[in-house]
Amino acid sequence: MATADLPTTHADDRPLEPEMIPLVENKHTLVSIGDAIGGVVLAGKHPRGWWIGFLAGFAMLQILGVAVIWLLYMGVGIWGIDMPVAWGFAIINFVWWIGIGHAGTLISAILLLMHQKWRTSINRFSEAMTIFAVMCAGLFPLLHMGRPYFFYWLYPFPNVAGMWPQFRSPLTWDVFAVTTYFTVSLVFWYLGLVPDLAALRDAAQKRWQRIFYGILALGWRGSAIHWRRYEKVYLILGGISTPLVLSVHTVVSFDFAVSIVPLWHATIFPPFFVAGAIYSGFAMVVALAIPIRRWYKLEHILTDHHIDVMAKVMLATGFLVTYGYVSEFWMAWYGHSLYEWGTTLQRMFGPYAWSYWILIFTNCVFPLTFLWSKRIRRSAFWLELICISVLIGMWFERYVIVITLSRDYVPSSWGRYAPTVWDYATMIGSMGLFLTLFFLFIRYLPMISITEMRELLPKKQGGGGGHSIMENAP
Repeated sequence: MATADLPTTHADDRPLEPEMIPLVENKHTLVSIGDAIGGVVLAGKHPRGWWIGFLAGFAMLQILGVAVIWLLYMGVGIWGIDMPVAWGFAIINFVWWIGIGHAGTLISAILLLMHQKWRTSINRFSEAMTIFAVMCAGLFPLLHMGRPYFFYWLYPFPNVAGMWPQFRSPLTWDVFAVTTYFTVSLVFWYLGLVPDLAALRDAAQKRWQRIFYGILALGWRGSAIHWRRYEKVYLILGGISTPLVLSVHTVVSFDFAVSIVPLWHATIFPPFFVAGAIYSGFAMVVALAIPIRRWYKLEHILTDHHIDVMAKVMLATGFLVTYGYVSEFWMAWYGHSLYEWGTTLQRMFGPYAWSYWILIFTNCVFPLTFLWSKRIRRSAFWLELICISVLIGMWFERYVIVITLSRDYVPSSWGRYAPTVWDYATMIGSMGLFLTLFFLFIRYLPMISITEMRELLPKKQGGGGGHSIMENAP
């Protein structure tokens, strides 16, 4: 029974209620679901797509190494930053990566608390995506400091020099918000892995796998007390993570909103940034899920229904982002501020107008025109194209926001921003870091939760029979 054959309507062609749509192919048993997911890790055989993705990411990672070494030797002057644009690609990429990391926590925490079972097929690799995206984001503020080995000065630790952080600076708020987000997301992700790591430990045939997964499983035996404590802690972490989805990108938006730069000093920025983060985060999840489920033949677990629901979330958040753009334009005109309206016209018709209209097309016009169609939402090619468009558009959104610095209140201080080859090298290298870590994750850890997927199976199907590499798993 293929994914496309899963019933989505009643006999009289009425659509099924969401809770009645099957989330996993009905013929799966407890054993076969473990084989389908755990076998990807234990078998050690990966399709050509995995090798292409991993080698491409690893090659881009080498570019990052060269760019960082040259940066540390020469200084941040190799980038295109200058006055008045003193941030440039570093902060653009920082905000972009932080936004991509939001979907994982949203899927894991908020949908867990809302008892949305469709999250089960995508929560594991979206959580991993969050961890790796935040790691990529953290690179840029550190490198932008010029002396990254003094990053610990941003924390209020006792020191004889009397160097204390400026707590009124939103850049200091970023440090606490992002590190808290990363720590909670990492613990939440690892805790969810523990039962599956124990399953891999018990099913592994190779000695190094039994040792490796045995150490990571933390002595899990699947006893009643283990499950009781696990479920309590997992739910508590989900509750802790939920406000982080809203707070982290809100704090990041304060980097701009608490300033007095035209079009930055706006109350729309916190919800606008959160909606944009979820928009780009879901776009990245779908962009990765579509090829992965085809390479590993997981269409019966990561079904068209899952892809369709995530596309609907993108449609909703896409309208929120579009509302933010309209609100910015309206308030600039309605507020009768010469500087706000002048900066708006500069964005739309000035020297960087090309980037603004790319942003509008890739974020609003193209995705929101086609995501209404169910056929498009269930078409792998078109949905992948839309997701890439959104990722490009959200990057250009940050680009348009940051380069607003080039035109402020005093015309004599106006300038032009032009990124150098080292700006592009660092950005491409961060993508390489993300891809390398993500494909290594797929290679050595289960990309979908085995234990949670087993809970979705109908009770009548039990454990099945026959020999399986996962037959000893708890």
